[in-house]
Amino acid sequence: MKKILFIGHDANRAGAQLVLLNLMRHIKAEGFQVHLLLGEGGPLLDEYRSVAPVTLWPASGKHVVNALADMVLGKLGQWERFYQRQLLQQQKVVRAQLALDSFDLVFVNTVMSSRWFSLLGVPEKTPVITFVHELDMSVRLYTRPDQLAHLLQRSNHILAVSKATARYYEQQHGVDLKRVTLFTLIDTPSLERNVQHAKSQPDIYRQLGLPENALIVGGCGNAEWRKGNDLFITLARQVIGRAPGQPIHFVWVGIPPSSLHDDLSLDIRKAGLSERVHLIAPTPDVLRYMSRFDVFVLCSREDPYPLVVFEAGLSGVPVVCFDGAGGAPELVEADGGFVVPYLDLDAMSSQTLQLLQNPDLRQQMGKRLSQKIMERHPAQQSVETIVTLFHQFT
Repeated sequence: MKKILFIGHDANRAGAQLVLLNLMRHIKAEGFQVHLLLGEGGPLLDEYRSVAPVTLWPASGKHVVNALADMVLGKLGQWERFYQRQLLQQQKVVRAQLALDSFDLVFVNTVMSSRWFSLLGVPEKTPVITFVHELDMSVRLYTRPDQLAHLLQRSNHILAVSKATARYYEQQHGVDLKRVTLFTLIDTPSLERNVQHAKSQPDIYRQLGLPENALIVGGCGNAEWRKGNDLFITLARQVIGRAPGQPIHFVWVGIPPSSLHDDLSLDIRKAGLSERVHLIAPTPDVLRYMSRFDVFVLCSREDPYPLVVFEAGLSGVPVVCFDGAGGAPELVEADGGFVVPYLDLDAMSSQTLQLLQNPDLRQQMGKRLSQKIMERHPAQQSVETIVTLFHQFT
C-alpha cells in the first residue's frame, strides 16, 4: 500500500484546509495510506484525526532558553546558533515520529506550509507535489522567499486552483507551466446535499430580527484585510443609500470578536448602519446563512478560487466579484453574476442593486452559476486526476 504524507499549515476552518480534509478522505478511500503533518492545530483537528494519524509540529517557545539567556546570547552573537540547534532537535523528533523515509510521496497543501516542508528535510528520492492556493498578498504575508523558492524548486509537480493562480506562479516565481495542472477538488454532491439541508432548516435570520421580506447581500470569509471586510461596509453604505426605503440588509459570516470586528463595528455605527449590517462569527451553520442570500458579493482583494463562490452558486445565489482579484471571474463570467473592475465599488454597488431589484435576473444567474459548477467540477473526475498523478510519481 502506497504511503502519502500530507503537509498542511493549520487546522482552521477555511477553504484550503477543508479541501485538504476532503482530499484525504478520497485518497484514503482509493487505497492509499495517509498521514498528516500540521504546522499548527485548530478547529478541524478532530476531523483530520478521524481520517488519518496527525502529527503536530512542536510549538516553539517564546524564548530559545529564557528571556535573560536569550538577551545574553544575542549580545554574544550566539542566539542564532542556539535557535538552529532547537530547530534541528524539532526536526529529529518529527522525522522519528513520522518514519519519514517510509513515505512514497509528500503532498504539500499550501505554500504557507513551505516553512515546515523546509524544516522537515524530505529525502531527495521522495517525490513532492505541491497544491498552490495563494496569490501575491498571502505569499508575502505567510512565506519566506527562501523557503518558498525551495518548495517550488523541489516540487516534481504543482497543482493550481485556477488559471489566475497558475499565471502568478509562472510570472512571479518562474514555474514552468508544463509541470502545472489545474485542479480543484469540490465534493459537489455533498455540498449540494448540505445546501438543501440548510434550506430546509428554520430561518436563521429571525434571531437577527430581519423582516421576512429582507433583501440580503452576503459576504463570507476570514476577518482580514485581504478579504475586503472594510470594502463590504463601504459597499453597504452605497447600496442602501441608493435604495432608500427598501429592506436591504448586509450580512458577513466569519468575523469573530477581535480588534478588526471592533473597527468594523465602529464604521457601521458611524455610518448609521447598525440595523442594516450584521457581522456573524465563524460558524458551522454558514450554509444556513448563505442559502438565504439574495446576492453574494466577493469583496476580496485577492482570492485564488474561493470555496464560498461554490457554496453561493450551489445555493442558487449570483455572485458579484472584482476582476484581477483571483480565479472567481473564471467561473462567474457574464452569466453567473457580474465581474466588475478591481476595487470599483461604484460598479459593484450598481450591479448588486440591479440584482436586488430584478428577481428574475437573480434567479437566472444563480441557476446558471450552479449549473456551471456541476458541469465543470465533477468530484469524481477530480479524484481520478489526483489518483492518476499519485500513481505517476509513486
